[in-house]
Amino acid sequence: MISTTTPSIEGKRIVEYKSIVFGEVISGVNFIKDFGAGLHNIFGGRSAGYEEELIKAREEAIAEMEQRAMELGANAVIGVDIDYEVLGSGNDMLMVTASGTAVVIE
Repeated sequence: MISTTTPSIEGKRIVEYKSIVFGEVISGVNFIKDFGAGLHNIFGGRSAGYEEELIKAREEAIAEMEQRAMELGANAVIGVDIDYEVLGSGNDMLMVTASGTAVVIE
């Protein structure tokens, strides 16, 4: 499965547009990662715990989007967009959404 942010795939011809597809992931951020991130805010540096959670959520959202495209008979997704939001009363939830157009290429 090819997924790209571009509206076309160089060297490939789009023969069918299937539908817009989405992949959504909402994950909680736990106390240990919050504590570690707080220390990084005070002392500087990167928060590995948050970065790992973000990478995992993004990969899961893309995989879910691609799976939904395959279920429609597509073999590529074009125009992919990834959005990030913080949710919850304490901003303790991370939502990652991947969307794009499922297409058949040859």
